[in-house]
Amino acid sequence: MTRELWSVDARDPRKVWTALKPALDGTGAAILPHPASPSGLPETVPANVAVVVETSGSTGRPKRVMLSADALKASAAASEELLGGPGQWLLAVPAHYIAGINVLARSYFAGTEPVMMKPTGFSADAFIAAVAELTAERRFTSLVPVQLARLLESDEAIAALGTFTRILVGGQSIPAAALAVARARGIVITTTYGSSESSGGCVWDGKVMPGAQLRLVDDRIELAGPMLAEGYLDDPRRSAFSFREHDGIRWYRTDDVGEIVDGVLRVRGRADDMIISGGVKVSLTEVENAVRAIPGQSAAVVVAAPHPEWGEAPVVITTTAIDLDALRQTVAAQLSAAAAPARIMLIDKIPLLSTGKPDRLALASVVLK
Repeated sequence: MTRELWSVDARDPRKVWTALKPALDGTGAAILPHPASPSGLPETVPANVAVVVETSGSTGRPKRVMLSADALKASAAASEELLGGPGQWLLAVPAHYIAGINVLARSYFAGTEPVMMKPTGFSADAFIAAVAELTAERRFTSLVPVQLARLLESDEAIAALGTFTRILVGGQSIPAAALAVARARGIVITTTYGSSESSGGCVWDGKVMPGAQLRLVDDRIELAGPMLAEGYLDDPRRSAFSFREHDGIRWYRTDDVGEIVDGVLRVRGRADDMIISGGVKVSLTEVENAVRAIPGQSAAVVVAAPHPEWGEAPVVITTTAIDLDALRQTVAAQLSAAAAPARIMLIDKIPLLSTGKPDRLALASVVLK
């Protein structure tokens, strides 16, 4: 059996909210929230699919992830348990992100009305104005690290952040310095890890949420639980590769590698961002985190480039000048000599994807020129 699939203009989050409710209760069509008119969209999807989330991968072609109402409900129920009960949500991320869908889905299953920021660009003033519309004492929101960093630049925004019962931050690794500043100011933050394929973040502060499971297979992170997606729309080969059953449990094989230290997951980076430099394995994500912790380098991006002696080496792309020798010393002290960047490229602006993440393919091509 199948059901209709509608594209919903995600530039207006209220349209997504209106269409999401019948999609979740089964009385309406499944929806694909999108900031533009998507191409190649089929007329129908499997009957149990409620939402299709299109992801713009930083290193690959977009995927259309099929989520059932049951998966989103399981994620919402586990989130509510970890949050200590329901509350009112502020939608601060785009409605076509899985984090945005989750804000709306949690509101729907809790029977609460979310406050939605106007989709005219994120700013501290707009955030403060939206916070003023919240009426419940228990309040929550989801942010990406760049939003949190921007809000931490404003005392008024910091005060607004302090009114939240809990703030979820995910989508990208959060600089340790920003997290420390936020928590020092009394802001209650939980870091989340997950993806559209797991109905968003199902690992909170390094531990899986109720009902979810986590394992490492050759350092690759795999997730299981009732919040997993049905697969990819019109892509059975990719679905079969990413979703596999083992001993009666269906696992999602992520693109990330990690390690578990004292029962807490530490994400080291993407499997495809591990390079061998001078015979030593180096994680570009770890190098990037170390660089971004340096004042003025919070938006820097690290990519790999060929090196005549070491084979490959990290290269820092940034909009803010920094001394290479000092940078190399800092990174080497934190990680290893092999992780020290070989060079720095200064550019006017970091190219971004529609998700707000750096366009790493474009940046990788820049270093090869």
